[in-house]
Amino acid sequence: LQARMRVVILSALASLAAVNAFLPTPSFNLRQSGPGVAKSAAHARFNLPLRNQKFGPRMTISEDVSAAITGEGQVMRTRIVTPWEQNKANIMQHFGLTSEEADKYEHIEKEDLIQAYAMMQLSRQFETACNQQYMQGNIRGFMHLDNGQETIPALVSDAIKMGDKKYSYYREHTHALASGVDAGAIMAELFGKVGGTCKGAGGSMHIFDKATNMQGGWALVAEQLPYAAGAARAILMDRQNDPEKYANDDRISVVFIGEGGAQNGRMAETLNVAAKEGLPLLFIVIDNGRAINTFTGDVAKNQDVYLQGQHYGIPGLKVDGQDMVSVMQGGRAVVDHVRKQGPAILQVHTFRFNGHSPADPEHERGRKEEKVWARQAVDPIKIFEDYMISSGQATQEELTAVKSTATQLCKDAVKFANDSPEPHAGLAKELEFPDAPDTDYNSRPAPANAEEINKRSLNAEAVATCKARIAELRSKAEEGVITIGDAINLAILEEMLRDPTTTMHAEDLQAGSSYDIPKLTQQTFGALRAADEIIDEGHFIGKGIGEGLNGYRPIIELMNANFGIYGMAEISSAGNTYATTGGEFNMPMTIIGAGGTAPAQSLGAEHSQPFHAY
Repeated sequence: LQARMRVVILSALASLAAVNAFLPTPSFNLRQSGPGVAKSAAHARFNLPLRNQKFGPRMTISEDVSAAITGEGQVMRTRIVTPWEQNKANIMQHFGLTSEEADKYEHIEKEDLIQAYAMMQLSRQFETACNQQYMQGNIRGFMHLDNGQETIPALVSDAIKMGDKKYSYYREHTHALASGVDAGAIMAELFGKVGGTCKGAGGSMHIFDKATNMQGGWALVAEQLPYAAGAARAILMDRQNDPEKYANDDRISVVFIGEGGAQNGRMAETLNVAAKEGLPLLFIVIDNGRAINTFTGDVAKNQDVYLQGQHYGIPGLKVDGQDMVSVMQGGRAVVDHVRKQGPAILQVHTFRFNGHSPADPEHERGRKEEKVWARQAVDPIKIFEDYMISSGQATQEELTAVKSTATQLCKDAVKFANDSPEPHAGLAKELEFPDAPDTDYNSRPAPANAEEINKRSLNAEAVATCKARIAELRSKAEEGVITIGDAINLAILEEMLRDPTTTMHAEDLQAGSSYDIPKLTQQTFGALRAADEIIDEGHFIGKGIGEGLNGYRPIIELMNANFGIYGMAEISSAGNTYATTGGEFNMPMTIIGAGGTAPAQSLGAEHSQPFHAY
């Protein structure tokens, strides 16, 4: 029945995609004719105050985009302005920098500005090419474009390193480009071709690349947040396990989230763990004012996501995403803080020029009008071009040359995708499981440096206590009187001693949870490898996913198997990881949970219900 349901659902989605491919999509001009912020007499017909005066002066809107104005005479959502003086004051206040320390972020070299412009152009033209290929039927299914938000990938290419772990959501093409993933491989993935980053198995929403640490592309809103926290924990464990190799390690984990997605409870949970464990985790909030297409202000009481961290002692900064210079100044300061001190939030206030997807009818209040206004009044590329030329940082000829290079790269990417072969018939079966059915996991050798790591990182007295527990449990096993919980605890303790990449997550972990399954794990291996968790299974399953993507072997204990309903999204993504990534990433995760209705041991009507009964 499940298999049939999958076939029916997939068939329905395929039919929908076929219809959607022919639905009209608003055209997009690569370079808009309107000014960045209209200031001339010809465009000074309407002077409207910003909703939040602290972010800048009045904004002028031309008559030809007045349709974006509501009946009350206000644009639903206007541009904010964050000049350097304001950025500097906020950096000093929230990040504790002195005036001299903050000043180093003001000046940006011409070469860096040109590189930022190159990434903006590549991002814009790549997404436009994707839209064209979608309309031609070469890309199917769901696809989400990033036009209008180009300052964000430009910042990524400027301040984020290849060794940093990147976790994005379903609108991630440009984030992958900025991370160094090959444009042809990304386009081929969208085409569903073998030459794609994931052999065509992931598609538009799942761009993964091990070489550049691009770890998604995740389709479910906000699911990537705990994954990124798990990756940040993996960085800390790398440093703990091999302090010599990682003596000067400044890697960070980066997670992208929309301001709509940041209203999800996963945000609060991830902020909490980032602060509690001092994780090197950067939250980049892409604030385009639309949760899908719903005006975020209609569903969110407070859209200043960068202030959410205050409750946890995590600093934040909000910058004008239409101003490339402001994004680079503020972004560099925030990234440096994460590398040196710990988690931070960077909220980039921007505008998305396209609908949620190419087939989106955009019926939500004010969306179409806002898009028309934004394209003409606040195009970040046009604003940056005007700045570069007026400030003498670049000539029109230099910018044209950069633009031409981006055009050719996108043409080459489309050609590569077209020329790439289709997946062979057996690919799906190959990606079902990473190991052969007859694999003997008990025969796998321990890491060569396991004993050295344990000796350096573990307390000898705690290890002795753990080994005594192991001996006790083995004796019970030999006598035939060991319980299921103790048997699992024995296996976990043996494996965590044998392999220092094994980790443990559970509620009530220090006390052994309900059945002693994680007993003595934190007391022996420390809080980093054995984490006592908040009461939300989805959160710590998610952290396990991030660890699993980065060389660790997480064990997740559910106090009750039924509690796994809180983590069904994460369980689904964990199970799909190997196939979705085209075999790029394994997911060596073990999930354990007690459940059922043994005689005289019923856990109650709700807690006894197994997954297959839902």
